[in-house]
Amino acid sequence: MKLWSGRFEKNTDAAMDAFHSSISFDSRLYREDIAGSIAHAKMLGKQGIIPQKDAEEIIAGLQDILADIEAGKVQFTVGAEDIHMNVESLLTERIGTAGKRVHTGRSRNDQVALDMRLYMKSAIARTVEKLTALLGAILENAARHTHTVMPGYTHLQKAQPITLAHHDMAYFEMFYRDATRMLDCRRRADVLPLGAGALAGTTYPLDRAFVAQELGFAEVGRNSLDCVSDRDFCVEYCAAASLVMMHLSRFCEELILFNSDEFRFVEMDDAYSTGSSIMPQKKNPDVAELIRGKTGRVYGDLTALLTVMKGIPLAYNKDMQEDKESTFDAVDTVIACLDMFTRMYTTLRYREDRMHEGARHGFTNATDAADYLVKKGLPFRTAHEIIGALVLQCIKEGRALDDLTLEELKTHSAVFGEDYYEAISLKTCVEGRALTGGPAPAAVQAHIAQAKELLKELEAQNA
Repeated sequence: MKLWSGRFEKNTDAAMDAFHSSISFDSRLYREDIAGSIAHAKMLGKQGIIPQKDAEEIIAGLQDILADIEAGKVQFTVGAEDIHMNVESLLTERIGTAGKRVHTGRSRNDQVALDMRLYMKSAIARTVEKLTALLGAILENAARHTHTVMPGYTHLQKAQPITLAHHDMAYFEMFYRDATRMLDCRRRADVLPLGAGALAGTTYPLDRAFVAQELGFAEVGRNSLDCVSDRDFCVEYCAAASLVMMHLSRFCEELILFNSDEFRFVEMDDAYSTGSSIMPQKKNPDVAELIRGKTGRVYGDLTALLTVMKGIPLAYNKDMQEDKESTFDAVDTVIACLDMFTRMYTTLRYREDRMHEGARHGFTNATDAADYLVKKGLPFRTAHEIIGALVLQCIKEGRALDDLTLEELKTHSAVFGEDYYEAISLKTCVEGRALTGGPAPAAVQAHIAQAKELLKELEAQNA
């Protein structure tokens, strides 16, 4: 018999039970559900809403149920619909009448909102933990490669020389923003909904502040309608997770390219690569490709959740049962991808010689050659035109800008001198870009030092 069956004259159809039930996926909320019920029972006893003896029996019974679930001794049932009813039914079976008092002053509407908020606070902390691990790995790698020159690209065409450290620190900034977004999301999830009831609160003298303190919430929800109907924190997590996945996907795309025979800048470790069933020579970057593919999955979770929520009137509606699978999938996917990417990233082997040669060819020092002429007194547009003509000559002859003789250079402008060759060397090109945020080793080292402090602050906020 269902706990709400008093109003009904016959049982629900068995097919409807299966369709209606959420226990297959919301069972993962058992810890949160039991923690919420324990805090609620403590408050009910403290307020004299139920006898203190009953409150103590409820708490002991819930603790026993939690232990049995953790030990694999509990089988949840579809007939009890969801995690809330499963736990309450077990409690009543075990302690009798006292168990029937646990739901005093609350509804499943504010109960599930509580469970989701508790779950998401934990999920955000786990996500930030994975992000900080990746950020730390990036910092370690960058510190080793402040002098490793490589080509920087625009339009996937070689543009200007940078360093590997400068390249990777761009991703530090992306993932750092992701971590701060997650922490900001947690701030909005950190609101107690319990006490909102079905939608309009309750006449019982609940102590919501006490429950908030017991469960570690920063504040109490200010509007009962909003408390039970708000899933912004789930949507916001999925949006932040989508950005994490976008950044992972971009990094993976670059590593896939850099790992190819056409680039050969990096080599994936055997532990994070696969072979071909037909081509013996193949070593495929499957981890990076799969993360790139799973990005669309998280985007789908966000779109699904937004679509579920977009047409719902106040307050709770059964549509909102559909919030969980999308949210849970986004949590599981982004955490797994962050973990696997970090493992793969920390085992990469870099071909520094190939990177340097890649920067030397492709005229990445052409801008510096133009700047050389500007510093000799020529207008920038004139300098741009002269170097463009020299690049065209080099392309036709299969040469680089530093292969041209001084006599050849002077046929284009008399201001060229022997100092030209030093001015366009890769070392000069990189070290000259020493402005804050630039690729010069000194600038990147300063960036790394600052980033280490930012990472410490993140870890402290997530503790």
